[in-house]
Amino acid sequence: MAITSANQLELLQTAEAVAREKMIDAELVIEAMEDSLARAAKSRYGADMDIRVAIDRKTGVATFTRVRTVVEDDLLENHHAELTVKQAAPYLDDPKIGDEIIDEVPPVELGRIAAQSAKQVILQRVREAERDRQYEEFKDRAHTIINGVVKREEYGNIIVDVGAGEAILRRNEKIGRESYRNGDRIRCYVKDVRREARGPQIFLSRTAPEFMAELFKMEVPEIYDGIIEIKAVARDPGSRAKIGVISYDSGIDPVGACVGMRGSRVQAVVNELQGEKIDIIPWTEDQATFLVNALQPAEVSKVVIDEEAGKIEVVVPDEQLSLAIGRRGQNVRLASQLTALDIDILTESDESARRQAEFAARTKLFMDELDIDEMMAQLLVAEEFTALEEVAYVELDELLAIDGFDEETAEELQTRARERLEAVAAAALAAARELGVEDSLIEFDGLTPQMVEALAKDGIKTLEDFATCADWELAGGWTTVNGERVKDEGLLEPFDMSLEEAQTLVMTARVLLGWVDPTEMETAADEDEAEEASDDEVQEETR
Repeated sequence: MAITSANQLELLQTAEAVAREKMIDAELVIEAMEDSLARAAKSRYGADMDIRVAIDRKTGVATFTRVRTVVEDDLLENHHAELTVKQAAPYLDDPKIGDEIIDEVPPVELGRIAAQSAKQVILQRVREAERDRQYEEFKDRAHTIINGVVKREEYGNIIVDVGAGEAILRRNEKIGRESYRNGDRIRCYVKDVRREARGPQIFLSRTAPEFMAELFKMEVPEIYDGIIEIKAVARDPGSRAKIGVISYDSGIDPVGACVGMRGSRVQAVVNELQGEKIDIIPWTEDQATFLVNALQPAEVSKVVIDEEAGKIEVVVPDEQLSLAIGRRGQNVRLASQLTALDIDILTESDESARRQAEFAARTKLFMDELDIDEMMAQLLVAEEFTALEEVAYVELDELLAIDGFDEETAEELQTRARERLEAVAAAALAAARELGVEDSLIEFDGLTPQMVEALAKDGIKTLEDFATCADWELAGGWTTVNGERVKDEGLLEPFDMSLEEAQTLVMTARVLLGWVDPTEMETAADEDEAEEASDDEVQEETR
């Protein structure tokens, strides 16, 4: 059919009807029509021609035009849509690169195939516009709770009608064995919204910790208003959960506010989570106190935190062990998630046995190295001496403070300790030289003979070798593998070398070798000091 023979207003009416149905801008539909008509015209006039169509937004009249663009002589490729400055001279008074010559051409007759093609173009553009609208609508709703209606189930996944689109609740995001029928209303957490070729993909969850946090925000006005903040959440979906809360108003109890009158607030959340039991715990900056609270109802005797390793050791009474661990390790697992620390639980008898073993090992060390009797060795260990270096270089008064130690005994102990350390150092130095260590490394300030020997056993025999080491290779560190923290043993870690000390030594070696400008070390040190000062200021403001 000819576009001119149809009711010209019909184009606008059709565009408006489609726009209303799909809830998109009518302008997008009209642009799709213009594009489809232009493609149909190209099939009539030639695919190489630049045919454009403009539909009047008031009258619906479609105007077909042919456009030719002025280009440089050496860039002329398409003679049907481009022309040179010289060729454009008869049409333009002063042609320049980029100018366009626009000529109106007769409207085309749309045959059956052309009309079908035009329809496909319009439908495609409309679908794209609809997808863009859905994405724009839902992208801002990510990380919030949404209500929907169950539409169907596919291989255990639930397809949810969320109004202007569909979302998916994967089977691993459902709580326990909960099942739904078509038409059931469902409340979920919008975990992610992605723009994909087949349209926006909306992923829902009912097992995410954030889902429970958002439910509390809906039930507890103080959380919504910011008076109470949820600091940490840990869930075993459908079974048990722990939530850490803090109040910024001293007159409001965060736990009581979350529980509500006769438990009404927390019960509303429990009902939505299929009866999931929830422990509400007061949050505190002190990790040890927070962990003691998180392990409730178990009692805790002692907490030892290793901040560098990100681990925490908890000692509980023997009869409380099963309660602290919980059924299938649930209680300690949730407490670990809540505090973001690896938790080791020991009974008091286990810790006592370990302390006795450590006491015996240190006693034997002093007996063997200092050639003293068991009683004297035990006195040293009881006063928390752990190594020969402490005995050798401690102030004499600290040894004299031990019951039964006179000045002569203390001086003799220090002499023996120093002689033993010197003998060990000499043996280590000899072993290092035998392994081929160069003097440049032996004489490097900051490394003991024992350290040099340990480096030599790993093939580090020159200052150049040492300068190529990374700080974590020397001091050790922690890496995360498959979600678990794994220890990387450092070459000098047995000598209690910290990461900062290792970094300083390596940088000093690089400066001595001329690899690094000394000013870079000073700049790095200044930056570290500034960062530490900034952290201190933040902590002070927090307090």
